[in-house]
Amino acid sequence: MVRAASVMAGAALLLAACAGAPEGVSEEMIADYVTAAATIGCEMKYDSDYLPVELQAGLTRQQTLDITTYLLATDRAVNQPDGGVKLTTGACA
Repeated sequence: MVRAASVMAGAALLLAACAGAPEGVSEEMIADYVTAAATIGCEMKYDSDYLPVELQAGLTRQQTLDITTYLLATDRAVNQPDGGVKLTTGACA
């Protein structure tokens, strides 16, 4: 299921054309996500990485995946060679 974020990277190109956040996601939610991701080292690959981010930021799994895809599309995250995602924005820069 978490690998869906990597699969969704292809959808990142579609989101890149849109300047705004994903539907149903506010800029505040994105900021909360980035802050929560920083507490686990800015890298997410497994459920054990995504769950603390979801809980701390108050997000659903779908919102988390949507934000991950959005950050990939806006060059604020990168795909890792091993299949994970690393944030490159905020405290993770």
